[in-house]
Amino acid sequence: MLDIFTNPFYTFCMGLGLGAVFLVMAVVSHWKTKGEFRRYKTHLSDKLELEARQMQETNKEKTRLASENESLRVQIARLNEKPDNKLGRELEVLARAEKHMMINAPGFAPAWELAKSSALSQIEAEEKGSSFPQKIFRKLIGSGTGSAGNGGQPLPENATTGGKSGSAAA
Repeated sequence: MLDIFTNPFYTFCMGLGLGAVFLVMAVVSHWKTKGEFRRYKTHLSDKLELEARQMQETNKEKTRLASENESLRVQIARLNEKPDNKLGRELEVLARAEKHMMINAPGFAPAWELAKSSALSQIEAEEKGSSFPQKIFRKLIGSGTGSAGNGGQPLPENATTGGKSGSAAA
């Protein structure tokens, strides 16, 4: 057995065989790496194609939305030119300003709320038919259910609410 390791021919053959085994292992590993690299290349090309398609669809959607946005902007500008819409827009501006003032101005809120409630009561009185012009109209026409007990004088606004201040003034 010792003769195998001392003979140069056997030693050369064992080295050659060992080298051939390592060569086969390296070639197999190279083929695996080459196949894996080919798989990664196809995966990358597929991914790039999908991203390119998605980018095209995104750009199409972006241009469509931009044109739709522009047409809506033009339509809003056209609608804002109508008198009714101008009035509604101005009302919205005032409502937002009111909300802002109520939040930011501490002395403004009570006065504003009093003014709003007064305006609301005036509007409700007009809707019920007890506003000042309608009272005069009733007196001229002669509606019998009006204010016959007050000597022909129109009632002040706070007297229509039925409070004590209205009965003390009469």
